[in-house]
Amino acid sequence: MLLLPSPADGRGTAITHALTSASTLCRVEPVGRWFEAFVKRRNRNASASFQELEDKKELSEESEDEELQLEEFAMLKTLDPKDWKNQDHYAVLGLGHVRYKATQRQIKAAHKAMVLKHHPDKRKAAGEPIKEGDNDYFTCITKAYEMLSDPVKRRAFNSVDPTFDNSVPSKSEAKDNFFEVFSPVFERNSRWSNKKNVPKLGDMNSSFEDVDIFYSFWYNFDSWREFSYLDEKEKKSGMVCIRDERRWIEKQNRATRAQRKKEEMNRIRTLVDNAYSCDPRIKKFKEEEKAKKEAEKKAKAEAKRKEQEAKEKQRQAELEAARLAKEKEEEEVRQQALLAKKEKDLQKKAIKKERQKLRNSCKIEEINEQIRKEKEAAEARMRQASKNTEKSTGGGGNGSKNWSEDDLQLLIKAVNLFPAGTNSRWEVIANYMNIHSSSGVKRTAKDVIGKAKSLQKLGEPSSKDDINKRHLIKHGVVPQADSAAPSERFEGPYTDFTPWTTEEQKLLEQALKTYPVNTPERWEKIAEVVPGRTKKDCMKRYKELVEMVKAKKAAQEQVLNASRAKK
Repeated sequence: MLLLPSPADGRGTAITHALTSASTLCRVEPVGRWFEAFVKRRNRNASASFQELEDKKELSEESEDEELQLEEFAMLKTLDPKDWKNQDHYAVLGLGHVRYKATQRQIKAAHKAMVLKHHPDKRKAAGEPIKEGDNDYFTCITKAYEMLSDPVKRRAFNSVDPTFDNSVPSKSEAKDNFFEVFSPVFERNSRWSNKKNVPKLGDMNSSFEDVDIFYSFWYNFDSWREFSYLDEKEKKSGMVCIRDERRWIEKQNRATRAQRKKEEMNRIRTLVDNAYSCDPRIKKFKEEEKAKKEAEKKAKAEAKRKEQEAKEKQRQAELEAARLAKEKEEEEVRQQALLAKKEKDLQKKAIKKERQKLRNSCKIEEINEQIRKEKEAAEARMRQASKNTEKSTGGGGNGSKNWSEDDLQLLIKAVNLFPAGTNSRWEVIANYMNIHSSSGVKRTAKDVIGKAKSLQKLGEPSSKDDINKRHLIKHGVVPQADSAAPSERFEGPYTDFTPWTTEEQKLLEQALKTYPVNTPERWEKIAEVVPGRTKKDCMKRYKELVEMVKAKKAAQEQVLNASRAKK
């Protein structure tokens, strides 16, 4: 139930609206300073209002002011007001024991106390003699309060605090008591940091991450310390400097501040370097890192050794497999060679047996006589063919006449040497005959074509021997028995006049590639590869092939040279 205050004397109470018996809950949200007070109460788990907190804060500050004990500066009365810049402003106000930690409220209270005690009017009323103007030491108190009450000027004075210890411990000083020597120094210099929450040096049990954070912070130290308090002022007080002189002084001040800032950063860097080099934790971490790297190195070396062993085993296995495969292949080649040798021996025996039968069944004299007759008949046919050719060509030109038997044989050899398809075939044949003919008659391509056609028009062979001879000529082999004596035809082996088949020619070419010139007993090995042929047969066939190739190249080069000369 809501109770209303009682009315004043002579006045009545009027109710204009009925009051409800039930209260209504409203949700409100604090803003501004009330929201700040709400957050503080919540964080402190307190229920006091904003005004109560402000009152409490003021009471605490007043209690601090009451508890503040000022230290009397013994040399205060001896200070020279003209040299106020070199005085200790904190000591002048009696705050020498608090210094940069003093609050603005404490500075204000200290100044108030000093004014009440040392003001010239107070001292004059007490009968103390007073100096005239700004020559009294009270000017030093005023300058001290002026410097410390201004945050910018106070910061400049704090940067050159005369009581600050700028010394840096050497490495030898912290040899046995590193933490006791360097911890106070880092704590003392942390006041210059622009960043808050400066990391501590820690102890021997600090982790690697903490040590790394500490040295990273100090190696990248951001200092607010500056030296503008030591700037040079005007040369004479009360005298206005000209613009150029003022600019020169400002330039000198900037250069001096930069140099002092550089020296300060070098001092901090020296401090950090000395601490890092003496820190026993760094040594411990390096030893641990070295041990770890050595372990990793050994593990890698062991893994590499095992890998090399595995590769060596695999290589040995591959070499062994290759050796076995090579031995198997050599064995197969050996078996094939033995089979080929057996077949060759069988062929030799068969040939020897046939030769023996031929010798026993035929008479050498009759065979030689028959060969002579055949040769005479062949020469007669060649002469007749030559005459017929001369008649058919009409007897025009020296090139169509005087075809001797040697020229005819040379023509037949050239036709077989340069088969159809050869470039400028008949010019090549004519040049070949002109080079190798002993008659001295120059033949043209037309003469060669006419003679070749007349030879093709010859009648059918008269006997089986003529068929064999033409077959030999067709394959490029001129029988040795045609120009030799009948008795010489059977002096050499039977294979001397046997035509070379295509298969034998392929085997010979393959054997020449397989066994080069520097192979010992080369022709014996080549003869073993070509069944039915002796060493002499293979050598003779090789020489024939070489002569044919040389002759063919020479003839083609002459034709090319002749065609170039005509152009």
